[in-house]
Amino acid sequence: MPRPTLSDVAVAAGVSVPTVSKVLSGKKHVSAATRDKVLEAVRASGYEALRPLSTPRVGLIDLLIDGLGSPWAEVLVKGAEQAAARWGFSLVVTSSARPDFDLRRWIGIVRKRSTDGIVFVLSRANQEEIAAVEELLRVPLVLLDPVGQRDPRLSTVGATNWSGGVMATTHLLELGHERIGFIGGPLDTQCSLDRHEGYLAAHRTFGVEPRPGLTRFGDFLVSGGKTFGAELLDHPDGPTAIFAGSDLQAAGVYQAAAERGIRIPDELSVVGFDDSPVCEMMSPPLTTVRQPLDDMANEAVRLITEELTHRKGSAGTRIELATSLIVRGSTARPHGGEQ
Repeated sequence: MPRPTLSDVAVAAGVSVPTVSKVLSGKKHVSAATRDKVLEAVRASGYEALRPLSTPRVGLIDLLIDGLGSPWAEVLVKGAEQAAARWGFSLVVTSSARPDFDLRRWIGIVRKRSTDGIVFVLSRANQEEIAAVEELLRVPLVLLDPVGQRDPRLSTVGATNWSGGVMATTHLLELGHERIGFIGGPLDTQCSLDRHEGYLAAHRTFGVEPRPGLTRFGDFLVSGGKTFGAELLDHPDGPTAIFAGSDLQAAGVYQAAAERGIRIPDELSVVGFDDSPVCEMMSPPLTTVRQPLDDMANEAVRLITEELTHRKGSAGTRIELATSLIVRGSTARPHGGEQ
């Protein structure tokens, strides 16, 4: 017979997988009646946790990240590696962007060699996948810029994305731009939605209506920035400025502008988001919102070490680090005045 899983227990008890995980982890905020149902289902099914709640440390922290090819990822991984070394750990980095990546197989590999904690940087991880990691590994787990709504049980680290969106858009409005395009990331990523909300809030503050048809949601990549930048620049009421939700998307906007003979910043102002190393390499250098990626990585590792030292002490912590506007050469007053 196959070994009973956490999902089997959840079905038998009539509750969700995260609720079962809460009960087995000894976490609070579960009613006595629900706890009894879960424990009875555990006994009846013969379920056994695959990893005890506390194990000897092995000196490893795992970082699971969407991809390693972007400057954003490079800064993040470097920050996490330095932080792990500072706390006496080695960092193991895995990219989930590989075509052959399978989360369950990765969990099996990590479980076999063991780990002290995990940092997730996954834009597509859902609650069931996160619950599976909690079930099978039972180690501190920190989400960096998590997708969707935050789970209050889990520690998360992010940046003040809303404020960053306000700063980027305010800068363009103060220069005199009124036709400001926006290219965000995927609609199911909270950081992208927060940046868009900041864009809208800045317009409200200035009493300027965002122009219809000048908003797109992409993929945070160069290709998306180029595709959607082209759409905006070809729009009949095209923008004099574009706020891109990432520096890579801004680079794609540069490409779309170059193909159309549009000069930056003389005819189009562009603002990015992240302040990755690519900004200084672009021509002109990119005005952007700085995310303190190295500090974010450091905080994620620190939360793991705190939870290892004080079990359950820091689980559920939310940390947001401040963003800041870095003005470079890609923004200027609108050419010939706004219309």
